Amino acid sequence: MECNGSEHVSGPRISVDQLTAAVKKIERMTLADKSALIDEIHEQQPNLLASCLVQPRLGVTLEKLEFLLHILMVCFQAMKASARQWPLISEDFQEQQLERLVGSILFSEDIAHPMMATRARAQYLENHPESPLFTYVVNQCQSWLVELAREGQEAESDKFVMLAAANIANCIAHI
Repeated sequence: MECNGSEHVSGPRISVDQLTAAVKKIERMTLADKSALIDEIHEQQPNLLASCLVQPRLGVTLEKLEFLLHILMVCFQAMKASARQWPLISEDFQEQQLERLVGSILFSEDIAHPMMATRARAQYLENHPESPLFTYVVNQCQSWLVELAREGQEAESDKFVMLAAANIANCIAHI
């Protein structure tokens, strides 16, 4: 079943406990387990996987792609833990959500007063339909960027990885 986001559900469908369990499960997985999970994602959410696999065409290194695939695996595992039937996320829906995300980012960057801009970002996180999942993704991206800076491995293409990661959570939230 493919869905373009017509369904609206209030409140997170993925709980903090389910997200935590997903994170722990992915951390314990062997390479073979992760490969099997990627195959499952390919079957059930091929467009989410494709949004990751296209990243090298944008200049993203394979090491950085691995970070994004980790985010995808955690998000997918959290979806599974919720025991819900999740519709197929279409490419069109991904594009819509990416436009929405970029619009939100640009809006907060255009706010002249730093405190108000910070508050706008915090409000976006608080009001996000999948707040625990989106917050997890944002925190992982921030930690990843700090590590890249520490190692002197920052690149212009890192923004594509972060946008793709955030868009995965947005798509899950709004489907």
